[in-house]
Amino acid sequence: MRRTVFNEDHEAFRETIRAFIEAEVVPVYDEWFAAGQAPRDFYYKLAELGVFGIRVDEEYGGAGIDSYKFEAVMYEETSRAGVQFGGSGVHVLLGLPYIKMLAGDEQKKRFLPKFVSGEEMWALAMTEPGTGSDLAGMKTTAKLSEDGTHYVLNGAKTFITGGVHADRVIVCARTDAPSAEDRRHGISLFAVDTKSEGYSVGRKLDKLGLKTSDTAELAFVDVKVPVEDLLGEENKGFYYLGHNLASERWGIAFGAYAQAKAAVRFAKEYVQDRTVFGKSVASFQNTKFELAACQAEVDAAEAVADRALEALDAGELTPAEAASAKLFCTEVAHRVIDRCLQLHGGYGFMNEYPIARLYADNRVNRIYGGTSEIMKSIIAKDMGL
Repeated sequence: MRRTVFNEDHEAFRETIRAFIEAEVVPVYDEWFAAGQAPRDFYYKLAELGVFGIRVDEEYGGAGIDSYKFEAVMYEETSRAGVQFGGSGVHVLLGLPYIKMLAGDEQKKRFLPKFVSGEEMWALAMTEPGTGSDLAGMKTTAKLSEDGTHYVLNGAKTFITGGVHADRVIVCARTDAPSAEDRRHGISLFAVDTKSEGYSVGRKLDKLGLKTSDTAELAFVDVKVPVEDLLGEENKGFYYLGHNLASERWGIAFGAYAQAKAAVRFAKEYVQDRTVFGKSVASFQNTKFELAACQAEVDAAEAVADRALEALDAGELTPAEAASAKLFCTEVAHRVIDRCLQLHGGYGFMNEYPIARLYADNRVNRIYGGTSEIMKSIIAKDMGL
């Protein structure tokens, strides 16, 4: 089937990204993996390449292209090479939509040029210890000062991707108690400067996968946040979070599909080179059948991911559709990557092989951005169940 989602501009960008990965990432990726994060100066290289400004208006230093397709190309190319761009994904996929949707003109003038240049890396802090998917149960508070000039932020967050290197973090906090009718009432969003007194980064978390992505615990003790750094209106944060979850879940879905596609490529190359019992592993019928079944699943996931991408670019991707795409693509990736690792035999369990790292990296896709169980609940509700 002919794929129509990308045009010549996207393919030219693909060539640029592929060359960049080969020159700047592959040679040092083992060092990043051992260190548990990409170096901060790598993000300046991404900024110079222009990847942070693709969807940012030209007046703030961006390219002004209102499309997620270039990010989709990056998902495919990083997966193809078996690498990650550190924690930079949250900067664009999670941080930018909130700035574009909620920031006023003055805020955009302050935030976006530094966003594009990589001078300020952004992260999003929603999850708290003990709350998990129950965002309405968050305990972090932001109380307006008596003189009305700032909020006082107190609380803690965990599992914050990009949290070690972040210069600005969009922190979700309670500015009012939940109402009897709506537990989600009272949440607000703040663009918090990580240099603020009382703001601290706790442990850099040791994860099963995504080893080059810095993930941290954050703590806030009487952090003063200027009222000018409130994003949007008070107490409407839960609505804003729900609005942008569609793009986040598309990103996870597309990334999972790209990982599954890469896994088939890795397995195909391996079985063609590997010899057992005097024959290539690729020559056995079981190998052919396994890879054929995996390819069929990848084809289906690609169609789902592309359809969601087109809907997202058109501003028509619904929460239920995003949930469906995430559920399907992540489950496909889980099955495909597992089967492709099996074809590697014992070598598939070695981190020197990209399939092993891919196996570990992929596992979180069914957890973050909303678990598979949450996705099923959203889909079922949309079905009227």
